[in-house]
Amino acid sequence: FFGGNTMSFKRRQLTNEDIVELFFNSDNESEYQSEASDSDSDQELSPNLVAMENPEVTTQILMENGDEDGGRPLVGDVMEFASPTEAECFKLFMTEQLVGDIVEETNRYALELQEKTEPGVRGKLVKWVSTTVNEMYTFLVAVLLMGIVRKNSLREYWSSDPMFATPFFATLFSQDRFLVLLRCLHFANNATVNLQDPLHKIRRVLSGLTKTFGQVFVPYKDLCIDESLMLWKGRLSFRQYIPSKRHRFRVKFFLLCDVKTGFVQDIIIYTGSTTDIQHYEGLGVSGSVVMTMLAPHLGKGHTLYVDNWYSSPTLFQHRLSNNTGACGTLRSNRKGMPRFSSRKMQKGERDVHVLSSVHTATMSETGRVDHLTGERKVKPDCVQEYNKKMGAVDRVYMVNSFVECARKTTKWYKKIFFHLVGTALFNSHIVHRHLTELLEEHHIPRRPPTGGRPSGDNPLRLTAQHFPAEMPQTDAQGSRTRRHCKVCLSETRSRKLRKLTKYMCVPCDTPLCVTPCFGEYHTLKHY
Repeated sequence: FFGGNTMSFKRRQLTNEDIVELFFNSDNESEYQSEASDSDSDQELSPNLVAMENPEVTTQILMENGDEDGGRPLVGDVMEFASPTEAECFKLFMTEQLVGDIVEETNRYALELQEKTEPGVRGKLVKWVSTTVNEMYTFLVAVLLMGIVRKNSLREYWSSDPMFATPFFATLFSQDRFLVLLRCLHFANNATVNLQDPLHKIRRVLSGLTKTFGQVFVPYKDLCIDESLMLWKGRLSFRQYIPSKRHRFRVKFFLLCDVKTGFVQDIIIYTGSTTDIQHYEGLGVSGSVVMTMLAPHLGKGHTLYVDNWYSSPTLFQHRLSNNTGACGTLRSNRKGMPRFSSRKMQKGERDVHVLSSVHTATMSETGRVDHLTGERKVKPDCVQEYNKKMGAVDRVYMVNSFVECARKTTKWYKKIFFHLVGTALFNSHIVHRHLTELLEEHHIPRRPPTGGRPSGDNPLRLTAQHFPAEMPQTDAQGSRTRRHCKVCLSETRSRKLRKLTKYMCVPCDTPLCVTPCFGEYHTLKHY
């Protein structure tokens, strides 16, 4: 009824022009979009995960402050969310622009090697074909898979011996193509590079990855800085000799990590006096490393955990003035430390000095019991927090060690590159897991339709294990609860029937007759 008059409508078949008009020129849709944009503009808080250059990953998350775990924003209302794949998360860091630069330099370096080859010499370089971005991504996938499938030599991945064969690698590359790509892999233009920079061979990749690390993920409250070591026995000006380690010659990395997730926020490679740090007067090298890595996070209420190589009263006071707390073990001979009286130690005891600007001098139970006295053990709060939150860098090293894709090579920059790719893969796993948890928490899955034409291929329907189960009873129907069988409603293989059934597949949430519909639905592409 409109205006008190009865309106009668006559049905007519819509033309293609009418359908296009309804879809693309609908007033209701434009009004909805304008209302949605107005509501989004009222929110001024920044998201915790920022979509980079990949437009397929769209996350618009409204945040709200407040969490006793730290200054990290909590997820509020999810306005729009598209669950990204693992590959999309990886491409947040290994962007197409960065991989394109690698492709350009690899092709240039291959031509340089061809020019240096003497005439008449036959080899893999003679058949060189310029690589592409897609092929480079496939190359990186093959290298990462080699970290999972371990073999003694690269040629064994293309072995035809039935005992050692892995046919999948042959579907990606031929052996000669993979080896020539690995040989020509390059990251800098030798003609224009700055030779004064000890990392000139890998500088573009290192800068690109560390930039995206800081842009994609906003850390929680607690951070930690520690060293990570990469084995290198070859000749290199900035390799470190550490006699206390089993492998004494290594390349040292400084890592800034988020404590809660383990996400690597920043990386600095130690190169001696030319290390990429801003030197601060009175803080030394260790303090300057901390201040350089924390520069984007100062004044935001973070708490940093460090070991005794970095800690000093001067550094902690400097960070406290920038609204950044700190906690860490401390060497007793640091400048500004008071003198401590020495006492006789029992076997297994040692003095541990801890400096903190965020904890009070209180003790709390550890949850353990002394097996000699039967009393509950207590420790200072700062010691317990330090023990719980200082191991983020060690966890990154441990996880990467299980799937380490770097291999022995005579080129130091290639091993560092594969080490950085492994770190990017670790970060992409954290981002994907974080987004998946958000989706599971806030997304309500849409109930699949019970009729109509069958949808596209469903891997769960065709590959997983399925068993028939009785349908849950509803309050209205009780024990007589029935639903229409989905296969019977389909007209693909037989005449359409409206048949009720009390059985269903729980994982698929689909009503099905036990026979033969249940078997046809889970085995036939077109049922």
